[in-house]
Amino acid sequence: MNFHARRVTLPAITPLCLQKRVIKVYDENNTSKAVEVPTDVTARDICQLFVLKNHCIDDHSWTLIDHLTQLGIERTIEDHEYVMDVLSGNGMETDSRLYFRKNYAKYEFFKKPLDFFPDHMVSISTETNGIVDHSELIETFLKSSTCPEIHGHLHVKEQSKKSWKKFYFVLRRSGLYFSTKGTSKEPRHLQFFADFADSDIYTVLSAKKAHGAPTEFAFCVKATKCSSSRDLKLLCADDEQTKTCWITAMRLLKFGMQLYQNFIQPHQKQKVSPMRSISENSLVAMDFSGQKTRVIENPSEALSVAVEEGLSWRRKSCHRLSGHGSPSSTQSSVPNLAIHLAQPWFHGKLSREEAQHLITQQGLIDGVFLLRDSQSNPKTFVLSLCHMQKIKHFQILPVDDEGELFYTLDDGHTRFTDLIQLVEFYQLNRGTLPCRLKHHCIRITL
Repeated sequence: MNFHARRVTLPAITPLCLQKRVIKVYDENNTSKAVEVPTDVTARDICQLFVLKNHCIDDHSWTLIDHLTQLGIERTIEDHEYVMDVLSGNGMETDSRLYFRKNYAKYEFFKKPLDFFPDHMVSISTETNGIVDHSELIETFLKSSTCPEIHGHLHVKEQSKKSWKKFYFVLRRSGLYFSTKGTSKEPRHLQFFADFADSDIYTVLSAKKAHGAPTEFAFCVKATKCSSSRDLKLLCADDEQTKTCWITAMRLLKFGMQLYQNFIQPHQKQKVSPMRSISENSLVAMDFSGQKTRVIENPSEALSVAVEEGLSWRRKSCHRLSGHGSPSSTQSSVPNLAIHLAQPWFHGKLSREEAQHLITQQGLIDGVFLLRDSQSNPKTFVLSLCHMQKIKHFQILPVDDEGELFYTLDDGHTRFTDLIQLVEFYQLNRGTLPCRLKHHCIRITL
């Protein structure tokens, strides 16, 4: 019996990391950019790609947003998450978009837990008599054996109905529960509502209009494979701080130590290749005029130094322009008034509502700000600033002093030759503002 060997050709198997997909990423102007990425690409990888392509300052606050237009919800994709897994979970029929934008609040709870977890909403265990040590609060979230209990009232949308009901909710490591009897936490009164193993937490957009919610501070629990609004578990808080507390706690319960690793990873890389820090603590006024360098702590002195340096810079700029055949200093004074137009913190003809929306998107933490034209008075400007998770607006007025134009936001007590000087001063000094300017809202075009 003769045997004949036959060659069998097997199809080539491409390793998962070498497979490619084309995805679209949008900016806040809804301009999209198509990029080819490996199928195992993470949210951080894509953010790094666009940071490099657009020459952005990488302050680790750039974020990829999963926006589901049809459902009217969105969430931050965590840095470690595989983007293709998120997109496939949304379903082919779902109109989903990826947005590249800032989110200064992404890891702020690691730095300032007190701002995110108010005392009246947090308790740990009876072993510590319910007393919360805030220095260890985040650590208890990260330990698998312990977990702070988050509790408080939330409105919940009844299934297949338009009405909302208010219940007392309790968040534990085993899941989210609501009480069927007042604020009772007895096991017989606690009814299971959701867990987060196969679910994600989304912010609900236009909650009042879309779902008849009692406030705009709505969020929802969405199953990973869910693509219908009927399957969303809709919740609504009474204020921004309450909503932020619930969402932050749910993120920590779902991802645990991985969130902390996401937070510290960029800082560990910086130790290897140090970069210039742009943190708020690095912004101090210095005096180099004497034999010894000193920090200027007096706000009035810091202001006079800033004004003098600004005028000196103007004189040098005008001299350089005149030396190259450009307009003289008198002629160039007009474009100096518009020098702020090229600054990333200036957003032109932005309405009050649009300013609030942009700041909310980019993180409701102290010091997030932008400048814009005033809609009520064409000759003035407005500083929009976040403090204590609330957005406040301050009018910047022009002041004419013997033919020279200055800008002020405290009725002329402190004056600045242009808006750049004003912003730089309030980045160093709080002055009459509730807090210093720390993080400017920025829009980029991909």
